[in-house]
Amino acid sequence: MLFERFMLKKKLRLKSNSRAPLRRSKRGWMWNQFFLLEEYTGTDMQYVGKLHSDGDRGDGSVRYVLTGDGAGTLFKIDEKSGDIHATKRLDREEKAYYVLHAKAVNRFTNIALEGESEFIIKIHDINDNEPRFTKNPYYARVPEMSEIGTSVIQVTATDADDATYGNSAKVVYSILEGQPYFSVDPDTGQ
Repeated sequence: MLFERFMLKKKLRLKSNSRAPLRRSKRGWMWNQFFLLEEYTGTDMQYVGKLHSDGDRGDGSVRYVLTGDGAGTLFKIDEKSGDIHATKRLDREEKAYYVLHAKAVNRFTNIALEGESEFIIKIHDINDNEPRFTKNPYYARVPEMSEIGTSVIQVTATDADDATYGNSAKVVYSILEGQPYFSVDPDTGQ
């Protein structure tokens, strides 16, 4: 099964004592991961990708079938063209990825033209969550006449955005009031 524009060409090699001529053959290849933007706000359904079978000659005899996480509800397939669309806004914090299965069958006999293929739709995160302190508020005491550089407290914050994609989940600490008497390490919160 072929997804989008990805195609793997395989060259067949025969043993040197074989009398059959060498020839090239195309083989459909599945790109096994797609990415969708979280919280898509467009007016049209969000395009995921396209299924294509090497057995599809454009005569309408192929029917594309989608099963798995959200098939038929969150993800719809045009059974004639193989185009897949997301029907709703997806939130990565609710579910980060979906595992689906695709197959191409003969429209008239319902016989599979190729084996079933599995692929993943991963939801790309957007910066839609604010960092949150693990305690609120923090309290600290500083002894009178403390040396400059004395550690007073360490604060910690977390962000629900995806730390593996972009900088959306990166927490940077700063002090809004209390300078020049206090400073904070922007990376550690110390």
